[in-house]
Amino acid sequence: MRYKLVKKRSFFRYDEKQEFFLSLALFLVFLALIMLIFKSPIDLTKTKTCGDSSLYGTCSVVKPYYCDDGSLVEKASVCGCSESSERLGDSCITNLQTESKNLALKYILDGEEKTLNFRVYKGLADHLSVLPPGISYVSGEKPVRADFIFKKINEDEQRKLLLPLVIKIKNLTDDKEEQARIAISLVQNMQYGFSNKTEGFFGNKVNYSRYPYEVLYESKGICGEKSELLAFLLREIGYGVVLFYNQEENHESLGIKCPQEESYKGTGYCFVETTGPSIITDNSIEYVGGITLDSQPEVIFISDGESLPEGLQEYKDAETMKRIRQGKFVLFRDLKLEYLKEKYGLVEEYNLE
Repeated sequence: MRYKLVKKRSFFRYDEKQEFFLSLALFLVFLALIMLIFKSPIDLTKTKTCGDSSLYGTCSVVKPYYCDDGSLVEKASVCGCSESSERLGDSCITNLQTESKNLALKYILDGEEKTLNFRVYKGLADHLSVLPPGISYVSGEKPVRADFIFKKINEDEQRKLLLPLVIKIKNLTDDKEEQARIAISLVQNMQYGFSNKTEGFFGNKVNYSRYPYEVLYESKGICGEKSELLAFLLREIGYGVVLFYNQEENHESLGIKCPQEESYKGTGYCFVETTGPSIITDNSIEYVGGITLDSQPEVIFISDGESLPEGLQEYKDAETMKRIRQGKFVLFRDLKLEYLKEKYGLVEEYNLE
């Protein structure tokens, strides 16, 4: 019997094979590129912005600042000036910018002491110091603490020359949490002290209450004055802010919006002491004379805005500090206490108003 050898017909013709393998190779290359892009640590979709969220190459909402390669710089020639300010080159000036002096403002960030340099003006400080302290009310209205706070925080001429400090803070970092930490530490590290002036109030002589810019100019203030300066800074950075007034202890402090479970007395705002360096949410502080804040505070709303996120290290550190003060067991207590003192620049005494 004879067998005829028959060559099996290939599934592909030669040109079809080439096309198939070429297509497969291109597909694999494309797949590899997709995987490389998604594994890359560089976010190709991220928009470049400055510390105030202004896009690169655009004007800030705060005149005359311009977002230039990550920094906010004065550029009045492009962005213009606000009302009642005059353009001088790329800067905007007012007639109250006289007799300047430079401040070296201390702040502590993660245990490292740093300095922010800022120029202030005696012309504006003097202007604020002679403004009438009273507020006009219609018949039957009663004065309330919030009215006097807003009168000081919202003063127009002051805002023009305090906003550059906010810009300085934003130029240090575009991280909102770090901006808040810097602002808080700057104010906490200013000296605690009363003004040597008095003013008339409903027929009585009382200590003069400084405007936030005066506190900055003198780098000194009492609890209410320092809290109001910090309220201005955090509001302009974009946070939700309140002031706490504990009438029984006659003490004013600040509240910054935060998760409910971390907040002061369930208010939705974390406690911030301003008379000296302290940890955000640490409301277990003992003041001069052994006084603690036990009363329910009046909550004075300043602004709505962003909240501190969950999981901040300050929440845990404040709880550790509270346990140490209460004499509860803390592993490596002395070492942790020294660590917290260095990290936040903590002081031995805190003052009430």
